[in-house]
Amino acid sequence: MARVLQVTPATVANWIDQGHLKGHRTPTGRRRVAAADLAEFLRAHGMAVPNELSTARERPIVVVVEDDPGYLKALVRMVQHEAPEVEVVEAMTGVDGLLEIGRVSPDLVVLDYALPDLNAVQIVERLVDTSKRLTAPVMIVTGGMPANAELDLRRLGVRAIVNKVDGMGVVIEAMRRVLQARKVA
Repeated sequence: MARVLQVTPATVANWIDQGHLKGHRTPTGRRRVAAADLAEFLRAHGMAVPNELSTARERPIVVVVEDDPGYLKALVRMVQHEAPEVEVVEAMTGVDGLLEIGRVSPDLVVLDYALPDLNAVQIVERLVDTSKRLTAPVMIVTGGMPANAELDLRRLGVRAIVNKVDGMGVVIEAMRRVLQARKVA
């Protein structure tokens, strides 16, 4: 990015920190700028926008964070079959999920409630941190969770909570509704 802007990496970091260039920090502390935000910055300052920055995303991206390998594989297969317009990025732990979310800026995050390292409430708390500037809606797919967890998740802005026993079709339909609502908004 510094090369495109013809400045030092420290200057780019300062611009992000001061809010001149829209960006966010990943869970590991690295700064990231979405391609669209960089293109907007370049246009606003009368600079040429490289071709690779001006192409729009062809398909919505969904990050699925699920620690059960069998369920994850089945869900990904079902999404590929029932919703081929969606690109799926997989993660099996909360930390890996946060890294993938920071890397791809998804259109939707699908989280299992109970992961080996973090639970869904802990992950969503990190995602709603305004300094991260991550705006993807979150959907919970769970086999069960504590009673107070649903209240905590709703308070954090999670609108869709689906029980795994309701079946994959219900999960896919909920994903479509959330993606459609995001497109309309």
